[in-house]
Amino acid sequence: MNVNFNPDKQHTLKKEISISGTGLHTGVMADLTLKPAMPGFGFQFQRVDLPNKPVIKADCDLVTDTSRGTTLQSNGASVSTVEHVLAALVGMGVDNCLIEINGPEMPIMDGSSEPFVELIEEAGLLEQDAAKVWYTIDENIYHYDEAKRVEMVVMPALDYQITTLIDFNSPVLGTQHAELKKMTEFKEKIAPCRTFCFLHELEMLLDNNLIKGGDVNNAIVIVDKPVDAKEMARLKGIFKKDNIEVKSEGYLNNLELRFPNEPARHKLLDIVGDLALIGYPIKGRVIANRPGHSSNVEFAKKIKQYIKKNKHTRDVPVYNPAQPPVYDLQFIEKTLPHRFPFLLVDKIIELTDTKIIGVKNVTFNEWFFQGHFPGNPVMPGVLQIEALAQCGGILAINLAGEGQYDTYFLKIDNCKFKQMVRPGDTMILKMELSAPIRRGICEMKGTVYVGSKVATEADLVAQIVKR
Repeated sequence: MNVNFNPDKQHTLKKEISISGTGLHTGVMADLTLKPAMPGFGFQFQRVDLPNKPVIKADCDLVTDTSRGTTLQSNGASVSTVEHVLAALVGMGVDNCLIEINGPEMPIMDGSSEPFVELIEEAGLLEQDAAKVWYTIDENIYHYDEAKRVEMVVMPALDYQITTLIDFNSPVLGTQHAELKKMTEFKEKIAPCRTFCFLHELEMLLDNNLIKGGDVNNAIVIVDKPVDAKEMARLKGIFKKDNIEVKSEGYLNNLELRFPNEPARHKLLDIVGDLALIGYPIKGRVIANRPGHSSNVEFAKKIKQYIKKNKHTRDVPVYNPAQPPVYDLQFIEKTLPHRFPFLLVDKIIELTDTKIIGVKNVTFNEWFFQGHFPGNPVMPGVLQIEALAQCGGILAINLAGEGQYDTYFLKIDNCKFKQMVRPGDTMILKMELSAPIRRGICEMKGTVYVGSKVATEADLVAQIVKR
């Protein structure tokens, strides 16, 4: 990874880049294209071979199958074996990428993430002018599956670290473990590690025609039972090789191991890919005993729920009155058409291309306290929403380019008033783009904070109109 790589900034690819290969299970040849995406986009797959080119977000709540790799389904489309591509993107520090595919399954390539890592390196990384918000895990989160003897935990840590332990009761594999202390080591230590399967699983998959993409030079085959001459002849036909034999340590010699504990390292690779489906970058130490795709996805769901529940406490903007504002009142008056008594933003303290944070100081001298609950001064909720909208208007107008613009409400959704705003309170107004602005339509998530508490939140949709 680049020496100048800033882990606290979002990154995308410098250019789009493609690769082609066969899906392991479907046998369908597919072209995969990785494309740059704007900040906050995350990872999204697009089935360009289907009508309307449906988009499928990389989200653990959209997983429909984990029997042989991880499958996502949304908008009437599905895409399978997504974990190796996602692991490569996370491992290389990419935050935002559109993954176009013209088939139902990601190419298996050699069964590892290395071909995708090489692709990302060829495209190059572009640092984006947007902060990367890490979600620090500050209490242990557990996942158990007694039937599969799976134990997983994520604990507080300063970095994203992963340790995996595998034990298949196999004399060949024994007990193995692998660890990744920092993500910068992913490329060298984890990306080259290929998927593996036991010979009895391979035979079942072949008998049921479930690995149509198998010349099987893309998997380590562990021979866990005696192989007779008839079976060996069948394997030679499948592998299209005459010189296949079982090595003394119980691996089929269709390929050489890249690391003595390559299977454990591949399980770690799968965790990196499957936990990308949380949708948020995390800092925490993951320890996984006997992980698999279904457990990884269930674990991802638990972490995602934890983050959503605690998200507001983590995202609270810090307001330091001593810091000079990004925009002062004079600039706000030039941008917005509002004037007394209806200008409800005093200053802007933070601004990116996806987020704006403003401040409104509430005093007892406000005009609305005369008629709104006299003797019990409470700021009207609708005016808090108006303050958010004005703040969002500054962001939208800022992104609209040259010319004079106004913004008009189209819709307010999911509005919640959680705490009263009273004289003496300082409202911190945060507006974040929920989607890129298209055809002048701007969708934003708004939150009003007083101190570290959420007072009000709502999803707002507005239209930007040139004057």
